[in-house]
Amino acid sequence: MNAALYIIFAFLLLAILLGIRARKGKNMDLEQWSVGGRGFGTVLVFLLSAGEIYTTFTFLGASSWAYGKGAPAFYIIAYVSLQSVLSYWIFPVIWKYAKEHHLISQSDFFVSKYKSAYLGILVAFIGVISIIPYIVLQIEGLGIIVSVASYGLISSNTAVWIGVIAVTLYVMISGIHGSAWTAVIKDIMIFSIVVFIGIYIPFHYYGGMEPMFKDIQATKQGFLTLPSSGLSISWFISTVLMTDLGAIVWPHIFMANYSAKNAKAIRKNYIIIPLYTLMLLFIFFVGFAAVEQIPNLKGSESDLVLLKLSIKTFNPWFVGLIGATGLLTALVPGSMLLMAASTSLAKNVYKVFVPNAREKQVSNLAKYLVPVISLVCVFFTLNGGKGIVLLLLMGYSFITQLFPALVCSFMKNNFVTKQGAAAGMIAGVITVAYITFTNESIGYMFPSWPQVIKDLNVGIIALILNIIVTVTVSLITKRNIKVATLN
Repeated sequence: MNAALYIIFAFLLLAILLGIRARKGKNMDLEQWSVGGRGFGTVLVFLLSAGEIYTTFTFLGASSWAYGKGAPAFYIIAYVSLQSVLSYWIFPVIWKYAKEHHLISQSDFFVSKYKSAYLGILVAFIGVISIIPYIVLQIEGLGIIVSVASYGLISSNTAVWIGVIAVTLYVMISGIHGSAWTAVIKDIMIFSIVVFIGIYIPFHYYGGMEPMFKDIQATKQGFLTLPSSGLSISWFISTVLMTDLGAIVWPHIFMANYSAKNAKAIRKNYIIIPLYTLMLLFIFFVGFAAVEQIPNLKGSESDLVLLKLSIKTFNPWFVGLIGATGLLTALVPGSMLLMAASTSLAKNVYKVFVPNAREKQVSNLAKYLVPVISLVCVFFTLNGGKGIVLLLLMGYSFITQLFPALVCSFMKNNFVTKQGAAAGMIAGVITVAYITFTNESIGYMFPSWPQVIKDLNVGIIALILNIIVTVTVSLITKRNIKVATLN
């Protein structure tokens, strides 16, 4: 064993111990386990929300896209910043409503707003099928990070099993409390490691940022600008829009905001996050630096670019710190996603079909579902082939289908019915599934259309269809209800 492996395992053990320690002195009922008894202040809410930004994707996907795609990678910074603006206004309203109505899961919100337990079941299932590729992303990234950072001493599959067992244990034991305290360590590591390597590597290999970008511009013309087709400006804008809308309706983000002790803590959180997002630039710098230093990585190999360049540049002990940081970026969001999925299934599916189930039974079921969901995600991780970024975008396309019904629920006189909301969600999810599994694009489906339209994110089609179906079915069912009332 080398120094890198010792350091990675030391941080893995620390994460487990923090998770176990976090439950001390708390009665871990469902509310305490999933939303921390709604007692988290600005700092912990911020750390849980930042867990959504600084995931495995930050370490692998962001640097990979900077390396392989160039300028289109900057969509990540654009969407996170805009998401904070939307969240600043939306989540305090959601938090207030959730506290008044004692909501715990995201599905609870839709159940309460639309007075339909069966809509809650649908929302829970959409949430779970969206969460699974997101968890797979974290697990897949964890396997890559530990395997490469350990210099191949641990296989990727072994690393996956070790990470999944660890996160499953501490989620079952301490819930959101364990996630919050592990996030403290994760963010300290992220800030120090990411900023350091993002500055050091360009200066080490090129003598500075400006010489690095001049070198890239000279050897790869147009790499630092958006192309005229494909990942063009219309793709950039539509992808930022889709990921922004999706980011608002992730189930674990609802739960992170439910955990706040007041609305002020939420607003402060979303004021800080755009500044924190600037750290993504340092990940991009590593990806750009690798263009000349580790050329010709293709396909999923480009996901390894940050780790390969780190191994080339630093001593094993420091590579271990980088690997440990990457490990934590998988554990924290992975734990939140597992909690969100298991809570929704227990409270909004099982409880509907077994209405006499006691609160303790529901709480226990939510915890027992964690390893079940983990095993499902491991199966897809070990048998899947999609890249890091594609997994993330697929999950976003699914979850975005909840957005129209969410926004309409804020209206004083909401014209959308539960039937309309459900029909729109189903139409959107089916469209996303078809497009995803057939690998079709707007350009393929409509080859004669202008390039600016052909380059749009395919999720736009699903969202537009969702809105059309939602409005149409709502108007029809509302009219039928009026007719039935008059008769």
